[in-house]
Amino acid sequence: MGIIKSLITGLHSLFHKRRIESELDDELAAFAEAAASDNQRRGMSPEHARRAALLQTGSRNAVKHQVWSSRWESSLESLLHDLRIGIRGLLKTPAFTIVALASLALGIGANTAIFTLINAVLLRPLPVSHPEQLYLFGKGSWVGSVDDMPNRPWQLFSYPFFKDFSAQTRPFSGIAAQSSIQMGSHIVLGGGAAEQVHIDLVSGSYFNVLEVPPALGRLIGESDDGAPGAGPVAVASWGWFQRHFQGNPGAIGRSVHIQGHDYTIIGVAKPGFTGLAPADPADLWIPLSMQKEISPGWNGLDDYKFQSLYLVGRLKPGMPLTQAAESATLLLRQLVRSEFLGGAGSQDDLARLQRARIDLVSASGGLPGLKLRYTAPLTVLMGIVALVLLIACANIANMLLARGVARARELAVRQALGATRRRIVVQLLTESFLLAGLGAALGTLLAFRGLQLLLALDTQGTRSMPLLDLSPDHRVLGFTLLVTVLTALLFGIAPALRSTRIDLTPTLRDGRGASSASSRGALSRSLIVGQIALSILLLAASGLFLRSLRNLTRVDLGFDPRNVTVFSLDEYSANLPLDARLTQLQQQIEQKVQSLPGVQSAAFSMFTFNQGAWSSPMTAQNVTPNTLNSDDVLYNVIGTQYLQTASIPLLSGRNFTAQDNATSPHVAIVNETLARTFFPNESALGHHVCICDPNAHGQKLDFDIEIIGVVRDAKYMRIGEGQHMAAYFPYSQRVQYFGNFSVKSTVLAASLIPAVRRIIAEVNPQITVAKAEPLSAQVESSIATQRLIGWLSAFFASLAVFLAAIGTYGLISYSVARRTSEIGVRMALGAQAPALLWMVLRESLTLLLAGLLIGIPVSLGIAKGLTSFLQTELFHVSATDPVAFLTASVVVSVMTFAAAWLPARRATKVDPLIALRCE
Repeated sequence: MGIIKSLITGLHSLFHKRRIESELDDELAAFAEAAASDNQRRGMSPEHARRAALLQTGSRNAVKHQVWSSRWESSLESLLHDLRIGIRGLLKTPAFTIVALASLALGIGANTAIFTLINAVLLRPLPVSHPEQLYLFGKGSWVGSVDDMPNRPWQLFSYPFFKDFSAQTRPFSGIAAQSSIQMGSHIVLGGGAAEQVHIDLVSGSYFNVLEVPPALGRLIGESDDGAPGAGPVAVASWGWFQRHFQGNPGAIGRSVHIQGHDYTIIGVAKPGFTGLAPADPADLWIPLSMQKEISPGWNGLDDYKFQSLYLVGRLKPGMPLTQAAESATLLLRQLVRSEFLGGAGSQDDLARLQRARIDLVSASGGLPGLKLRYTAPLTVLMGIVALVLLIACANIANMLLARGVARARELAVRQALGATRRRIVVQLLTESFLLAGLGAALGTLLAFRGLQLLLALDTQGTRSMPLLDLSPDHRVLGFTLLVTVLTALLFGIAPALRSTRIDLTPTLRDGRGASSASSRGALSRSLIVGQIALSILLLAASGLFLRSLRNLTRVDLGFDPRNVTVFSLDEYSANLPLDARLTQLQQQIEQKVQSLPGVQSAAFSMFTFNQGAWSSPMTAQNVTPNTLNSDDVLYNVIGTQYLQTASIPLLSGRNFTAQDNATSPHVAIVNETLARTFFPNESALGHHVCICDPNAHGQKLDFDIEIIGVVRDAKYMRIGEGQHMAAYFPYSQRVQYFGNFSVKSTVLAASLIPAVRRIIAEVNPQITVAKAEPLSAQVESSIATQRLIGWLSAFFASLAVFLAAIGTYGLISYSVARRTSEIGVRMALGAQAPALLWMVLRESLTLLLAGLLIGIPVSLGIAKGLTSFLQTELFHVSATDPVAFLTASVVVSVMTFAAAWLPARRATKVDPLIALRCE
């Protein structure tokens, strides 16, 4: 209560200071009267008694100042006073204010923008209770399914394993499962048009383990996930529910139609929760028991070898993480030996099983797949923008040093009138904090506006950034505040201390402090040298990323994406069985589209590019397994015209034909790397292979696939990948649903897309076309992250060089201004313009040389130290690439010379008569 009372009293005094001063005057007058009366009683005359009382009291203003200074509100008043002075000073120097605020806004804004991305990707926790207790089994970087026996750190698990593990584990209070593939499906709501939604298939324990409460209704429970097909229910996300039902509670109990089945909406998750992958939010959650209905061609709830689930456990409070990981690994090995190996197993099987383990990874922020992808790029960008801000601070510090010399007389007068050095430093630092605060405010607005613009541009082109919540929270605001304070201290302390080190007599006489000016010059030159060195570092880094991006864009893809449009289909919605009828439907669509004017070829495929892969070992008949041919092979299932559509050249053999059907011998086309690896000294044609691993337990080797052709190597998953073995199969012999339909044509997409949509609707109106995009867009999206890093690093490096050039220009301009009289004398004595030009440029060239001598070795040293890190982000570029460092040095040299040339040129135009008259 005392603190509150003191606060209230202080604020009252602050806002009623005149009354407080009047009361102090009355008290001091009363004290003087009492002292004078006492003096008169001691025998003094009235006049001497009053004079003695006034001498005893001292200066009334000094006493009032001492009393006021002892109160806490005096500090607040001083702060407000300093802010008023600072604002007036900024308004009086608009050029300085504009340049400083622009530099700070760009520097702080860039740091805020990148940290906002880091916060959204790496730091923001899931909106659940105690997210720090959640751990993922594995790194979460695998997607899809595997049927191997675990023999290394494992990430995907089968549904039977999840059930067994949930029943036997002790370190966790609960374990939840989620399909590793978020299902993109189409729903029909209330008889309306089909709408694409994202569906997460989850276990009955999912919401309970995550401790997510319902906003309406109830959530998926164990009873909904008890048996295959037993849980035709759905839980809606809050956002999807609001979009479709506007928050109407009566929507609970409504049905949605998904791929031939009706699902009852039983509840709505709490606002803000969008699943374990916030960057790819779910619209609906459906029990794993409905996996076969949602994904007819890709399921296996009762198969131990169909491993496709992420497992997330809530660690019991106080349970050591290492103990939980050891317990999980031991149970994994026990279950695999029991279920995979039937309780037995060969020595090789048991040896492989001993390498299997479960690593527990924090899931407090959701699935870490996004973190694995963006941690390195965001770290690089954060380092770049931090250096940009450092250069901006050096620039403003230089301007403040020059401003301090110009204000030397003002500061000298204040000191002569009794202001302490500490008081002046506090005022100057207050001005620095004011400048930093205004710059931070502008920078924050710039940061979020820039992020919105970046996202808008991203959604118009190839999406390089995930769907993230970029709203500011306490971490972003705290970071911005911390950066603002550090920035103010960085550029404010040295100029404030330098400005108070002046000789009063000469400064008051002529307005300039020689010692201050000389010390300012040394510090300014040091700051310029530092700016040049940092600029070289940033330009070299951006050069490395741009050269890496250039190399990626020049990679030979092995196929031609031009004039190819990829249609994303939802064949599941046709509700056709996996038999010849589905194949006939696919062939019918292909034939009808191929008959369109301008269409050269059209074909279905399991994958096109940058969509993941189906991979497993391959074994060739009469070929001994070795370390080379034991690697996984990438597989694709394609239509007869897919190779022509993608322009993948056939090197030998033949293509698939209509005669390669379900009743004919199974065939395959392989790429040249596979042919060379398995059959180094002979043709691959005619050889028989099987999709199997000879080391797998109980694997039957059935060499029923004949190689009929060899095609050129192509890129499959990303541009920067190495050479992979690959094989293609005809879809007529491997019946399945497809999501890709590629069309190569000579007509514009604007006329092609509606025609293809119309044909698909005519063949089967239940098949929906989710989207259509050029194959070239898929290629571009595979390097979208590298392109983002390259262009952003180039932008920030250019900004850094520009700021360094401004600093050089300011220093040389200031030097020319101070030496105007000297230049006038030299010109009067006959000095020629070239000599004067060289005299001025010599100073900048000295600074440039010092910056180069420091910047190049330091940059090379940093690059060598970060080689292992940088090589993961660079493609066919060395971390110490001489071209990047030479280019950076040349660009910095040119910019520095240009910044110095303008004031140097102006020096040669000085009129000696005017200069000498001013002197």
